[in-house]
Amino acid sequence: MAVTSAAENQQEEGKFGMVKKQISVDDIIFNTINYFLLTLILLVILYPLYFILIASVSSPLEVMSGNVIFYPQNASLDAYKLIFRDAEILSGYKNTIFYTAAGVFINVTMTIFAAYPLSRQDWAGRKFFTLMLAVTMFFSGGMIPTYIIVSKIGMRDTIWAMLIPSAVSFWYVVIMRTYFSTNIPGSLIEAAFIDGASNFKLLFRIVIPLSKPVISVMVLFYGVAHWNSFFPALIYLSDRKLFPLQLILREILIQNRFSEEMLVGEESLMARQLAAESIKYGAIVVASAPIIAVYPLIQKYFVKGIMVGAIKG
Repeated sequence: MAVTSAAENQQEEGKFGMVKKQISVDDIIFNTINYFLLTLILLVILYPLYFILIASVSSPLEVMSGNVIFYPQNASLDAYKLIFRDAEILSGYKNTIFYTAAGVFINVTMTIFAAYPLSRQDWAGRKFFTLMLAVTMFFSGGMIPTYIIVSKIGMRDTIWAMLIPSAVSFWYVVIMRTYFSTNIPGSLIEAAFIDGASNFKLLFRIVIPLSKPVISVMVLFYGVAHWNSFFPALIYLSDRKLFPLQLILREILIQNRFSEEMLVGEESLMARQLAAESIKYGAIVVASAPIIAVYPLIQKYFVKGIMVGAIKG
């Protein structure tokens, strides 16, 4: 009977393909504490974003009096109407989109071209150039020499001042080099060379297609940095037509500077102050929404294992 019972148990396990795991009391307590702490952290992170969103569509009087806590009061889209009435915000939006798109293209291209040769074990200058580039992570000329160089080569008040000084980060080069070294099999590279592939063909037809996860991460990191960047514009740009959105947002939030186009129709001082209060929250939402919307499209590459099956046999 014991043998028959064991055989039946094995058949049941084979039928369902798994064995039911026994959860101990310690595991239940541990999981409960984890869920509680993670939920608390999630609320602490998400609530400020949620508050800004509901405050942007609430009456500024209700926001200033502290009545807006969990849901909007006297909801309206007046703040967004005022924001998109301003030509400077629209111009800043356009400039930021261009700086982000062009900057990410330059950043990712430079990072790939720097990381690929540094990942090749058969390249003689690999250690020397890695050491020289690593020095730039710890030592730099500083802001004043950089400003002088940018001014001397005529990049001030041009779009290039927003793109060239931050063309590549060696830290991201290290990340991509490590990915190339550990996730691109050496046998795959040898097979490509045996088939007559050149280094450029190997890079564009094998290495880059197999590196979509790390490239997506680089696009996200570089993109967020460009989208949130305001300091280079603050020191290199004086032409307001070239200002990015974040610099205009800084003027609104810190300097309380609003254009006449934005506050047209608000005659009294009280009306202007209330409109300015709602504009601040709405401008934060407008500036943050694109990055928040793009992230879910890239998230899948963070965990996607595309190297499985790259080599057969």
